[in-house]
Amino acid sequence: MANLNARRHERIDTPRGEPDSRPVSNAAARDKFRQYLIKKGLRVTNQRLAIFDAAFERKEHFTAEQLLDYARALDDSVSRATVYRTLPIMTESALLREVDIGTGEKFYHPATGESTQVAQVVCVDCDKIFEISAPFMEWYGSTVSSKLGLTPVSQRLQVSAQCDAFRRTGNCPRRG
Repeated sequence: MANLNARRHERIDTPRGEPDSRPVSNAAARDKFRQYLIKKGLRVTNQRLAIFDAAFERKEHFTAEQLLDYARALDDSVSRATVYRTLPIMTESALLREVDIGTGEKFYHPATGESTQVAQVVCVDCDKIFEISAPFMEWYGSTVSSKLGLTPVSQRLQVSAQCDAFRRTGNCPRRG
């Protein structure tokens, strides 16, 4: 399998048009991050802001180690420990979405106000993650949970798939 840090990610489909699906500006998200840190009694530091800026410059999924490289390009004083301590803060504040594809390494993606109801399709041959809008997930999660007397707090749909072109020809058009 290819190096996980070299995985490519692609977003396909469009989010459904819910009232809260408006994209959040980086300035508004940065202000939300600052306010969240203050509310939690944490210092607003240049390193944390560099980590935020590096994350929100990304259009594709990234790992903690990739984020460390991106943040150090903005502020060379950013430490690995600060990145690993800041990622949970950013996910708790709903600024980042954590994606676990079962490989032991987590990926992150800025939460830009788009629908969180997405399905991830992970191609095991091409080392690529696709995200598609999955508006049925909210209905399905609520329906099956209510039958059990439960209320859903989170859900995800993830499919591992093989590349048809790779199986036929031994080459994948999406492999980098």
